Amino acid sequence: MHRWSQLFIPTLREAPADAEVASHKFLVRAGYIRQLAAGIYSYLFLGNRSFKKIMEIVREEMDKIGQEFFLPALHPRELWEASGRWAMMGENLFRLKDRKGADLALGMTEEEVMTSIALKELRSYKQLPQIWYQIAPKFRDEPRPKSGLLRVRQFMMKDSYSFDIDAEGLDISYRKHYEAYCRIFDRCGLKYMVVEADSGAMGGKESHEFMVRTPAGEDQIVSCDSCNYAANVEKAVSKLEAVTDLAPEGDGKPLEVHTPGKKTIEEVANFLGVSPKNKIKTLALMAEEKDPKTGKIILRPIVVLMRGDHQLNEAKLNSAIAVATRPMDENEIKALFKSPAGYLGPLGIEWAKDIKKDADKPVLLVDKALEGRVNLIAGANKEDYHVKNLTPGKDFDLTRFEDLRMVTAGEACPSCGAALRIDTAVEVGHIFKLGYRYSESMGARVLDKNGKEIMPIMGCYGIGIERILTAAIEQSNDDNGFWLPPAIAPFEIVVAPVNVKDEAVKSAAEDIAQRLEAAGFDVVLDDRDERPGVKFKDADLVGIPFRITVGKKVTEGTVEVVLRSTREVRDVTITAIVEYFEELLGRTG
Repeated sequence: MHRWSQLFIPTLREAPADAEVASHKFLVRAGYIRQLAAGIYSYLFLGNRSFKKIMEIVREEMDKIGQEFFLPALHPRELWEASGRWAMMGENLFRLKDRKGADLALGMTEEEVMTSIALKELRSYKQLPQIWYQIAPKFRDEPRPKSGLLRVRQFMMKDSYSFDIDAEGLDISYRKHYEAYCRIFDRCGLKYMVVEADSGAMGGKESHEFMVRTPAGEDQIVSCDSCNYAANVEKAVSKLEAVTDLAPEGDGKPLEVHTPGKKTIEEVANFLGVSPKNKIKTLALMAEEKDPKTGKIILRPIVVLMRGDHQLNEAKLNSAIAVATRPMDENEIKALFKSPAGYLGPLGIEWAKDIKKDADKPVLLVDKALEGRVNLIAGANKEDYHVKNLTPGKDFDLTRFEDLRMVTAGEACPSCGAALRIDTAVEVGHIFKLGYRYSESMGARVLDKNGKEIMPIMGCYGIGIERILTAAIEQSNDDNGFWLPPAIAPFEIVVAPVNVKDEAVKSAAEDIAQRLEAAGFDVVLDDRDERPGVKFKDADLVGIPFRITVGKKVTEGTVEVVLRSTREVRDVTITAIVEYFEELLGRTG
């Protein structure tokens, strides 16, 4: 039996000064974690018990669809060079050298390692499909660790990888993970949403995130309360209200107008007496790519046209052009537009029709919100002048239309038309269809049924173990502490005798704890010689969902059961205590 007096549970009455979010405050106050260095934490007794329970749930569900591996944390540079990510990951990757001077990295993800095993061991379609996973520490040189376990430099992660013969097989592996993740988060008691997501640095096409709404989150999710539509803000789309276009002026051809000193969208719109919705916002960017043959950096202008009142979604842009961009500097702007910033527009420039074929020309991407619009206003590429009567595709060529816009709250849902909402959220899981990115770059091949050598298609699937715990705390706390779902709480029940010097009370508490433990419940007996108020405060603080208060009512054969989430108090007879919790938690004796 676990006795509180014999356990190390260093509770604190005050939160650390740097703790801003609820989970950080309470994980420290409840004695779950202690900071070793910025973004590096030790998991103490209670924290480790919760993490072990979470990992066991993850392991049980993953074992239904895959096989568990244990992989090295040290990765040779050559592995990451083969995938092209040694340079791409930049300073986020922990790098070190061994005594012989060889470059190594601390693993922040396992695509390279898993693919290296596949390319050496998988030879035939008969060996596919495969789903391999591990639960292990990962390392990220986070520049600004904060929010306790939400943004750290070492973290525990379940990551799995699927290898299939074709896209249909990947669909099956992806669906298996989707369903396994739902079972995992259901069992962990999370209130979560599944949202369409951007794949980011992992690559790939289809992607979903499993998100928990909380003000502590750093992600934003767009969702509809009237239907099932939900997406990360980086991926979200919406329906726009129709906009009344301006009437053409003069002969309807592009018309220069004098706009002295008016540079911003608002200044020009006010000066001309129009809505920003009738203006074009011109964003001048520069893409930097490395020539695979020479290794030299190649600069290429990327210009984006947006509706005047809209904001660019950088993730959508990165997806559209598959290369990172930065704002153009003053000299680059003048070289392309022959104009100072503030008066930029699409006229007078020969734009690439095809990004790959016309590699020597600048790219002009126009947001889909401008598709079909007429008589718009943009900069004239001439100081103090703008141009009226502009129609995309008629008055200037463009490379292509793309959805590049950031969705805003209140816009119409793309599925049902109801108003969309935007919330901050914590990502607890993420699944990707990687496609052939790593198979191709690292040379993984198998023989198909016809003896032809082909690349296996891959999927990647991650769960943040710490994030499950922090998300659970974020969604279930009050001023006095937090309560965890029974499946992931360090203990399900705390038995608190109000006076351990009263033999009847002490004996009843011991008996109740022993009987519950024998019935399979996870119980801790608070046998400390402390005032009831101290025990109750600690019980409220440390996340245990149920408290049994053993007091004077033992003479009547009764104890009080307190539900931490609602503070509801119920009288339960001692003889029926096991049956009560079996019914409450849906278990059989």
